[in-house]
Amino acid sequence: MSRGFGLVVRFELRDQDAADGFDALVARTTPEIERLEPDTLAYVVHTVADEPLVRVFYELYADRAGFDFHEQQPHTTHFLKEREQFLSGLSVTFLDAQSGKGPMRP
Repeated sequence: MSRGFGLVVRFELRDQDAADGFDALVARTTPEIERLEPDTLAYVVHTVADEPLVRVFYELYADRAGFDFHEQQPHTTHFLKEREQFLSGLSVTFLDAQSGKGPMRP
């Protein structure tokens, strides 16, 4: 398994209307990530049991350059700008893969 570059992002949303707006923004953004970002190996959006106003993203990139490419894309910059109106909190944890099974490239 090569090292890859990943992150976990926890979004706390203001209220149910904000959650609905955030989910719609995500639904518009993720198809572009799938279509245009070959080095984005996983981009998974999770809801959290018993926390209806929380979304957790797990993102895995082939390497740091793949993440940097993702961050520069128009669909990502739009998402980063628009998400702020829905949030009450945000935390990001950056990850370096060490071992395991997954879609990593040799």
